Parts: sequence; C-alpha cells; structure tokens
Amino acid sequence: MNLQAILHIPKSNYAYPVSGLDFRVRLRAGRGDLDSVRLVIGNQYLWETREEFPMEKLGSDGLFDYYQYEYHCTDTRLGYYFLLKKGEEELIYTENGFLEPGSVDIDHDRIGFVHFQFPFINGIDVHKKPSWVNSAVFYQIFPERFCNGDPSLSPETVCQWGGKPDRMNFFGGDLPGVIQKLPYLSELGVNALYLTPIFEASTNHKYDTNDYTRIDPHFGDESTLVELVQKAHERGIRIMLDGVFNHCGFFFRQFQDVLKHGEKSPYRDWFHIKSFPVTLDPPNFDGFAIGPYMPKFNTENQEVMEYLLGAVAKWTRTGIDGWRLDVADEVDAHFWREFRKTVRGINPDAVIIGENWWNAEPWLRGDQFDGVMNYAVQRASVLYFAEDRIGPKKFEESLTENLVRYTDQANDCMLNLLDSHDTARFLNTCGGEAGRLKNAAVFQYTFVGMPCTYYGTEIGMTGGNDPDCRRTFDWEESHWNRELFEFYQKLMALRKGQKALQYGTVRFCSAGEVFAMERSCGEDTLVTVVNNTDGEQEFVLPGNRALDLLSGAGYTGEAGKIRLKLPAFSSVILKKETVQ
Repeated sequence: MNLQAILHIPKSNYAYPVSGLDFRVRLRAGRGDLDSVRLVIGNQYLWETREEFPMEKLGSDGLFDYYQYEYHCTDTRLGYYFLLKKGEEELIYTENGFLEPGSVDIDHDRIGFVHFQFPFINGIDVHKKPSWVNSAVFYQIFPERFCNGDPSLSPETVCQWGGKPDRMNFFGGDLPGVIQKLPYLSELGVNALYLTPIFEASTNHKYDTNDYTRIDPHFGDESTLVELVQKAHERGIRIMLDGVFNHCGFFFRQFQDVLKHGEKSPYRDWFHIKSFPVTLDPPNFDGFAIGPYMPKFNTENQEVMEYLLGAVAKWTRTGIDGWRLDVADEVDAHFWREFRKTVRGINPDAVIIGENWWNAEPWLRGDQFDGVMNYAVQRASVLYFAEDRIGPKKFEESLTENLVRYTDQANDCMLNLLDSHDTARFLNTCGGEAGRLKNAAVFQYTFVGMPCTYYGTEIGMTGGNDPDCRRTFDWEESHWNRELFEFYQKLMALRKGQKALQYGTVRFCSAGEVFAMERSCGEDTLVTVVNNTDGEQEFVLPGNRALDLLSGAGYTGEAGKIRLKLPAFSSVILKKETVQ
C-alpha cells in the first residue's frame, strides 16, 4: 500500500456532521491503490457495539482516490477507524497510524490502539445552509450597466447607452432599471439576483464605498431598494447584495479626517497606517491591491466593526436574502463570525457568499460563509470548454478535487459562474463559438451548487477583460441570440424542476472524448453528456430507456446499453426511465 497517500483529518471536510444525527466520513488514498475501504464506527463509550460498513469511492483526481460513508447516529459520541485492503494485504488505519490486524487489542488497549474520534455533534456547530440554495438560479447584475430606469438619477457626465466602457465613464444604470426589468428576469427563469455594490461611491463599479449607510444617489435611495426587494419577492426572486468590508473609498469621511488631522484624528486606528503624516505617493498605509485609493479597514478595531455591522444590520432588515463579500479572504475571521451572527440574527435563512479565488476551506466550516464564488471550477470550465487545454478526464479530476475540499453543505452553496464583472465574458473566451458556451452552461446548470449567469450572457453579449466585460445590456431584441436565450430558459426551468439537479449525488462517468456526469436522487437519475469536440462522438450509457430533457428526444437501449451519437459541440441531459 502507498501509505504516504492515505489521509483522514477528524473535524474537517474529511469528518463532519450534515445534521444533528448524520455524520459524513471521507478517506483519501493513492489513485488505484486500494481494493476496498471499510469504516468501523460506533459509540466510543459502548465500543463493543461498533459496526462495520463499506465505503463508496466518490471519485479520483490526478493523484488520489476518495472514499465516503454517511453514518446515521443514535449517539453522537463517536469513535471510528478504517480497514484498508489491497490484495492479500490488510491494515487498520487509526489516530496513531497503521496497525496489522490482530496486533493489538482493539477493545481494551487504549495505549496501543487509539481510534479517531468525533466527541459530540453539537447542533450549533453544524453548518446550516439556507433552505432555498439547492433550487437557486442566480443572475448577476452590474447595476450601472443593466438598465437606466430613471434618467433623472444619472450623473451629469453620463455617456450614451451602448457606448464603449472604460474604467471611469458612466451610463446611468440604476435600481429603477432593475425593477423595470423584473418581468424580463421572470420570463428568463431567474429566482435570485446578485447585485454588485449599490452603496454610495465615486466610481461606476462602487467597490470604493464612501458611505455604507446610504444607497448611491445615482442608483436611487433606501425606498428604491425596499421597492426592489418587495417586487422581486412577489415574483419569487431573492436579492443578494455585495458588501465591501475589506476596504473603503478614498473619500470615505473617516479616512478624509485622518488625511486632514493625522495622528490627532479619532479615526486613526480605523486603518492600517504605518506612520504619520499620511502620504499618498508612495502610500504609507495598507489598501486594496496597489495604490492609495481604497484604504484597508482595521476590522479588529471595535468602532470599525460596530460601524460596518450596523450598516449590515440596516440593509439586512430591508428584507434582502444574502450577502456576497468582496475580497473576503483578506478580512479577519473574527469579523466574519460576528458578521454571520448579525446577518443570521436578522434573517436566519440568508446566504453568505465570499469572494475567494483559491482554496476557501477555512472559511466554509459553517461559522463564516456558506459558500464562495466558485472560481476554481470556473477556471477548469475555461480550460475544458473554451480553450481545449484539458480533456474530459482531466476536467473530471479537477471537479473531484474541488468537491472533496469542502463539506457537502458548502458545495451546495457554491456560486457557480462561467464569467463575471472580473473576467472576460465566456463567449469571448470561446472565440465566439456559442456551442462551447452552451456546453459549459449545460454543465453549470447540472453541477452541484448554485448556477449564476452574468447579465447578458443569455443573449450572446461579448466583452474582453475588465472594463470591456462591463458593457451596457443591449435591450434591442433584434440584436439578441434568441436561440441562446431560449436555451438558457430551458436550463433554468430544468434546474428548478428536477430534484436530482438540486439534491442529487454527483458521480462522473466520462469516456474517451465525452464528458459525463450522473446526478441521482431517490429513484431519479439524470446524466449530463457533453461532446465538446468538433466531430461526432459516441457514448454508451447503461440502461434501457432515457429521455433528453433538452430536446425531448427519446432513446432506447439494447441489452441494457443505450448508444448515443453526439454531434460536434452538443450536449444532452438524459433522464433514465425505468422499464415496467
């Protein structure tokens, strides 16, 4: 056995409760190394009553296999170990390493044998995801570029709608525009909106907040937000706001006071200032990225925390359904724990999504965020669907690696995107090939997590990297890719209508040049099959009959095998049918 590859970590994404009485256990092993893994588990105070269960192989990445078992407890004071088998070789894997079977008295020797343990499942420690995330279909809106609903709110320097975006110009999009377009969003099939920041700021993107207690006057006011929330809720659409609590804008009143009064300012400890007087070139204080224009908050300062969380409480009370958190990995964990208490204390069903482009496991244990923007899967989607830099198996391995990083509660809350205000539009990355985008969208809408479509992707909007990806929405319907719009309508309806896509297990079954993914929930099994090549591909699916939920085409198998012929750059979502 490759013992160096074997890994289990108690109280982590390898051992965690999914409810008060259900406990999920995972183990990592070298790829293809073990023939079987069995879990031995039970009440550690009634150790002789322990039971043994076979673990299922979840999947593999490039180096490892991953095994899992879900144990239903009657008593949550758990002890457990693993039985590993390869050929004739068997080993016991415990807290204190590997043991030969029979080499130690498992029942009585608490020195030579030390099992893994989960001392007690405390209800408050279980990651409680919002009740609605599994059926969520998100749509991201950059308010300044979506729709100008009230020209009287627009800046004096507003540009003509449809012009070329740059980092400084304004086009007049606002919250009344979002309200006016709620019928469009309902027609599309959206049931959750993610709005980039709407609070008072100097720029078009609003990530440089100057007043956290006020809606930007070019977007509307507090009553406009309340109207948006109420009218969206009437249509079954939830609202998630964007919070920027790592840094503020240059013209934030308290920072301006520090610039003016230096060490005598009562706000001098609100920021990470290294010396006085404050200098801008070069800056002698910490800020977002490089430059002096977005000073970083000292969120360990009690006054800062009270100010920011006071604003959070104010806006959460308007009835919003969640927060997306900018630059979330640069803010201290204590602040985020207090943030969660504040938000969930007002709305226990609110979702909290962090912006973290890398491994976010420390933030996703149920005490800070529910999920993050899933840029890891977005990057893999670009590599596979858009750029042909990896094949189906490598894509599958990348997905497996990402899934096992997190608990299943966190995976259900991941915001799955193909593009955003911070990336080139996916259609651009695909070289304008709509078939590649459609394949990626089929995957996105059938994968675990919350699919999120960036505004305009559904009508074929294009754009390079920021700021080109922030073009104004083209409301002239004759310019739309109508086929793409209707395709997205189907995907959104399927996501909201199929329990297997909301709650199903995820297993990969790719073969050759074809990517395939199975979602199962109860008796329902759906299989996503994607040909992302420029030639016809064949795929064999076990079963006797299946229905493609995208086209309505039926397939019949022979001898328990359904042979599919997939045209170039095409996908099917097959629902297996049981033959009576």
